[in-house]
Amino acid sequence: MNQEMMNNIKTYFFISDIHLGLYNDEIEKEKEKKLVQFLKYAKQNSDELIIVGDLFDYWFEYKKVIQKKFIRTLGALAEYKDENKSIHYIIGNHDFLHKDFFTNEIGSYLYFDKTILELNNKKFFIAHGDGLIKNDLGYKILKKVLRNKTIQNIYSLIHPDLGIAIASKSSKASREYTSKKNYGEKDGLYETAKQKISEGFDYVVFGHSHQRAFENYNSGYYINLGTWLDKPCYGKFTSTFEIFDW
Repeated sequence: MNQEMMNNIKTYFFISDIHLGLYNDEIEKEKEKKLVQFLKYAKQNSDELIIVGDLFDYWFEYKKVIQKKFIRTLGALAEYKDENKSIHYIIGNHDFLHKDFFTNEIGSYLYFDKTILELNNKKFFIAHGDGLIKNDLGYKILKKVLRNKTIQNIYSLIHPDLGIAIASKSSKASREYTSKKNYGEKDGLYETAKQKISEGFDYVVFGHSHQRAFENYNSGYYINLGTWLDKPCYGKFTSTFEIFDW
C-alpha cells in the first residue's frame, strides 16, 4: 500500500440492534448511558459511524413531533456529526418509520434498504438483514405494507401518544414472531452473505438476527454485529475488521 493510500485510510465504527425503548425506564436509562459513552468514544476514535438498524425498538416520526425519550442519544449523534464526521444509518425493521429528522437535524445519511459502500478500498454490502432471509415470505409482505408511504401518511393522522403506543406494541409483536421463527442455519443470513461475497463483495455486514458472527468465506467475510440486548459490542474497520465488546 503506497503512502497516499495510507494517508486516506479512515476508521469506521459499526453498531446494530440497540433497541432503545424495549425495557422499563430504569433499564433503558442504563443502556442509553452506555450508548452515549460509546458515542463519545467514537467521536474521538473514528471518522465515520455506521448504524446497521434497530437503534430504536420503535420509532415513528411526525412532521413536528419526535419521541421525547433518548434525547441524550440524539444529542450525542449530533455532536458526532458536528465534528465533520459522517453517520450512515441503515433503517431496521423496528425503527423504520423515519422521515427527515435524522437527515435535516442531525445530518446523517439515511438508507431505507441495503447500501453499498467502498471503505478503504474494500467493497461493503451493508443491510440490517430483514427481508433477506429466503424462507420469510410473511415478513417480506408485512415490510412492504408497513413501509408504504400512503399507509404511513394515514397513520400519521393518529395522535402521537396513541400512534407511538401502537408502534411500541407492534414492535413487541414483531419480536415475538421473529423469536419463534425457525430461519435455518445462522438465520439464513450467512447464505445471503455467501452469495454477496461470490458477487465480489469483500465484507457483508448484517444485524437483525441478534446472533454475533464473524465468518470467512472464500475471499470475503460475513459479519453480524449481534445485539446490545445481550452483549454490547461494536465493529471497527481500518485495514481489517474487528469486533470489540463495549
